[in-house]
Amino acid sequence: MKQYFLGIWVACAMSVSQAQLVHTYSIVARDSATGELGVAVQSHWFSVGSIVSWAEAGVGAVATQSLVDPAYGPLGLEMMKAGKTAQQALDGLLASDPGAEYRQVAMIDAKGNVAVHTGKKCIAEAGHSVGEQFSVQANMMLSNKVWNAMAEAFRKTKGTLAERMLAALDAAELAGGDIRGKQSAAILIVSGKNTGRPWVDRIMDLRVEDHPQPLVELRRLVTVHRAYMHMNAGDLALEKNDVEGALREYSAAEALLPDNLEMKYWHAVALANSGAIDRALPLFSDVFQKDARWRELTSRLVPVGLLTVDGDQLMKILALPSKK
Repeated sequence: MKQYFLGIWVACAMSVSQAQLVHTYSIVARDSATGELGVAVQSHWFSVGSIVSWAEAGVGAVATQSLVDPAYGPLGLEMMKAGKTAQQALDGLLASDPGAEYRQVAMIDAKGNVAVHTGKKCIAEAGHSVGEQFSVQANMMLSNKVWNAMAEAFRKTKGTLAERMLAALDAAELAGGDIRGKQSAAILIVSGKNTGRPWVDRIMDLRVEDHPQPLVELRRLVTVHRAYMHMNAGDLALEKNDVEGALREYSAAEALLPDNLEMKYWHAVALANSGAIDRALPLFSDVFQKDARWRELTSRLVPVGLLTVDGDQLMKILALPSKK
């Protein structure tokens, strides 16, 4: 097995001259309550999430940065999937890498074991801090306070894994961040158990590729993601004729994104299906006034059973004025 992985490494590893200069700060972490594994990152580099962050449900997560060799991501996951701890996986890859001193890599396995390496040739300020089931790491920072600020923020913040990792990124920026500024950010979270269905196991995968305020935009996207997760749950409830469940989920989605017509419209549909037509009409009216196409959609829901009002109620809805 050892020869197999080293063979893959020799075939895939980049030389230092080929490496991409992804100097950044990041966090890898595991939620002890849910088992979820995650990576979050920000950098003054385009599309940082496509290079730095790697994770697989029930296996682990990897952040590979500095003069980055992306091979550390898939190979580290392969080794952890084969039963290696995070430390064993990282040690094996570093031992075969002639550019190891230029790398900064962190790994966490499904049990919460953490391993991190900051090479001696990473550009200052560079360093890392390891805590219980997490590691934060940074290089080419304005200040050497960045990684400790990240660790403190992650420990102190309550809430979901996403919220805690975002707090760590915000703390890094407040402590000085990347000496070059900011450009892109990403967050990747997978389930603690692998179901064999990646579309289920990948809980969150959001990227800000190029933006003047990437962390602000990433937080906005996380909120949108949460709202649409409620929407998906509402759709599933409607499919099962659970009107009360749909109402609850659509209401939660609309509360997160009150100006989003999608949220408001399906909340109205759920209200109408529950018999609360008088409460639904103002929502339908507001949506139709902003975009008449939703009015056309409404009549198409009846034949497929997604709008279960009677004929008179449907006429009341369709009679509402639309945007001129």
